[in-house]
Amino acid sequence: MGEPENKQSLEEKLRDSSGPELLLNILQKTVKHPLCVKHPPSVKYVRCFLSELIRKHEAVHMEPLDELYEALAEVLMAEEPTQCHRSYLLSCHFEKVRWMESHNVCPSEIGFLCAALTPSRPIQISSLSPGSRINSLPVSAQPSGDSVTLSESTAIVSHGTTGLVTWDAALYLAEWAIENPAAFAHRTVLELGSGAGLTGLAICKTCCPSTYVFSDCHSCVLEQLRGNILLNGLSLEPDTTDPERHPGHNAHDTESPRVTVAQLDWDVVTAPELAAFRPDVIIAADVLYCPETVMSLVRVLQRLSACLKDQQAPEAYIAFTVRSPETCWLFTNELGQTGIPWEAVPHHNQKLFPYEEHLDMAILKLIL
Repeated sequence: MGEPENKQSLEEKLRDSSGPELLLNILQKTVKHPLCVKHPPSVKYVRCFLSELIRKHEAVHMEPLDELYEALAEVLMAEEPTQCHRSYLLSCHFEKVRWMESHNVCPSEIGFLCAALTPSRPIQISSLSPGSRINSLPVSAQPSGDSVTLSESTAIVSHGTTGLVTWDAALYLAEWAIENPAAFAHRTVLELGSGAGLTGLAICKTCCPSTYVFSDCHSCVLEQLRGNILLNGLSLEPDTTDPERHPGHNAHDTESPRVTVAQLDWDVVTAPELAAFRPDVIIAADVLYCPETVMSLVRVLQRLSACLKDQQAPEAYIAFTVRSPETCWLFTNELGQTGIPWEAVPHHNQKLFPYEEHLDMAILKLIL
């Protein structure tokens, strides 16, 4: 089904505008959005976004808009810090898209505008207009009005780890979780390799788990992760893998889940430590990046399966970007060797977050 004929490119809409209201609204919905003002995104990203917006504005030969140039001047000479913020609107992303559609901005431009608030690290602003879009959300997706804000490293590799930034499969798994909250509602969730925390925070805010255990092994990742959890208004229980102190399945009266952060090295964690979590659901995102990590993950999944025989078999959802078919084959082959059944999860309908659409991403469901 083709796009409606009345949809216009941003340049066409600007050309038809009689005043600055459209551009001022775009500024307020993006870099001047309260979330961006309170938790500033990458200076480089804001600079690129505003430069591209100015280019589109100047292409229609309109009078200069002072507010655009003033916004650019604020970041033009600013130094890029080692940390920046990324703020992700959850189902409320629907409202932003609806506003843009009500202004007849064509779908190919919507991704460019939405990405200013939730910048995806690898995408350059200049490439967003032709190639990125936010798909229409189903009518059932009601905006929650909630958001996730993360403090992240501006470098892909920092302190010897890649865990200080959000990777695409984490966004993909978060979208699937938001569309499938019943998989997590009133259940204990253990996340392996939580990184910056995007997926877990989205699940905590939209899927009503009873308990959520974030985990990682790198000390800098854990420090940033705890900060991000607190930044998003959640309370932290004691950091522990001690069976005597872990909350397990005890009653919890508040609306927010019990949240803990555990230091978990897949190669040394013991069966009693894993059993203490008593997870109903296990998730991981973008952890299949090399054969060594694949083997470590399979071993910890096998350990979890063996130590949870006295409870209903937990489900595991592993999301990943297919960078190497050989690595993916190794993972599924090793699962078969250890007797862990798996199946591919169908691609979901929602696209809430900006990431490169040409990437081949998948989610496997495992029964432990």
